[in-house]
Amino acid sequence: MPTTCVIGILWGDEGKGKVIDYLAAETDFVVRFGGGHNAGHTLVLPPAIAGEGKLVLHLVPSGIVHAHAVNVIGNGVVVDPIHLCDEIEKLQKRGLRVELGDNLLVSERAHVILGAHQRQDQLAEQSRGSGRIGTTGRGIGPAYSDRCSRIGMRVGDLVRPEALRKVLTALVEQKNALFAQAGIDLLDFDSMYAELIAVGEKLRPGIVDAGLALRRAQSAGKRILLEGAQGCLLDLEHGTYPFVTSSHSSTGGAFSGTGLPPHEMRTIGIVKAYATRVGEGPFPTELHDDTAERLRAAGKEYGSTTGRPRRIGWFDTVAVRYSGGISGAKELVLTSLDVLQGFPLKMATAYRLADGTETLDMPAFDLETVEPQFVEMPGFDENICDVRDFDELPQNAKNYVAAIEEQTGMRISTVSVGPGRDQVIQR
Repeated sequence: MPTTCVIGILWGDEGKGKVIDYLAAETDFVVRFGGGHNAGHTLVLPPAIAGEGKLVLHLVPSGIVHAHAVNVIGNGVVVDPIHLCDEIEKLQKRGLRVELGDNLLVSERAHVILGAHQRQDQLAEQSRGSGRIGTTGRGIGPAYSDRCSRIGMRVGDLVRPEALRKVLTALVEQKNALFAQAGIDLLDFDSMYAELIAVGEKLRPGIVDAGLALRRAQSAGKRILLEGAQGCLLDLEHGTYPFVTSSHSSTGGAFSGTGLPPHEMRTIGIVKAYATRVGEGPFPTELHDDTAERLRAAGKEYGSTTGRPRRIGWFDTVAVRYSGGISGAKELVLTSLDVLQGFPLKMATAYRLADGTETLDMPAFDLETVEPQFVEMPGFDENICDVRDFDELPQNAKNYVAAIEEQTGMRISTVSVGPGRDQVIQR
């Protein structure tokens, strides 16, 4: 199919960046459709590419390392324009070609994150106390809230001085009323306006009607890769509410966040061979023992944006089945299988509810009270990082992959056995 959507199946951090990088080699357009610079996609670049080594992307789509690909920041993304300019500059310093209007386009309809949104985000998180969400404090939620309240600023406003003046005046008035009550410094309109006009001029060549560009590309038969941020269980509608992000991180956001009409596409779910989560919220299979510490160390499980240690748990087939259902994913890419070397293999196949009944379905409420029902399997001790043929994996590793397929009802088309671009097994 000409369109492929790559999404995280659980709470994010599954290795989407590597998979998108891998698929982008045969893609014309790579499109980010939601989220903001709270999410990071990590690539490990080979020697043939300028800027060899680890690369973390926040707003710029992961196809930027492929010279032929056009990268699009869609209208569903909230854009911190200061951060975006800094990210572009850093990529260029690493030797990557990033040219606004050529291989990087930004939707004029995408909403803007201001420093005021970051202040508001941090203030709201502090006020929640023990009920905190665990946000990154990057202003994502308040920017989306302003969009829903119809007072938001859009990227296209940055290159329309009078429109910018009008929307910024309203925003400063509203935010200052809030900050005055909180006893914190008020916003200065003049300095904000000057900064936004300047950054708008920097971004001007790339600010376009991205939806129109993508619909034309689709009509021309171009290959389009849609890049999700976070994971399905952080989706505003379908995730572990209220411990979710502020956007639609499942495939529903792929259409509203790009301007592409609903159409048939290939959906690939990305899932780790174990489970992780950053931030607060229910996590049924979470571990709180030495095994969690060992897995965290083996998998280098620290947030690519915040550096926070990730929470660790066993593979959860109940959650994966649920996310596969809402996303329409028929196939999975299983990442980090190599990390399980030397560990027992364990997965949750059902939940026991508070009333003693068992379910194969993920409940919308009281998820923190469920008791996961586990199946244990023997592990493997062999180093599999250099394996490129599925048949050459240890038998216990192959059994684990087969058990995941049986329990989730989804085919595992690719297995990742390391962070490098070539450390994959195609089936």
